[in-house]
Amino acid sequence: MFSHELKKEISEKVQELLQTISHPELPEGEISFILHIDGKEYWSWANIRNNSDKSTPVPESLICNFTDRRK
Repeated sequence: MFSHELKKEISEKVQELLQTISHPELPEGEISFILHIDGKEYWSWANIRNNSDKSTPVPESLICNFTDRRK
């Protein structure tokens, strides 16, 4: 749904936001996350994760559009 460059930019902004929260359960430094976004069509979705975490695959359950109501 988003270009590689836009995913990278979104990831950097999410990382910055999470680090400013300073929540006691978050680690210092790089925070691992996966952000799932549904598009307006059933085939439109994106998963964005922190830029340094490429070794952990995105879970199969996130490879879809959750708001797809087709049956």
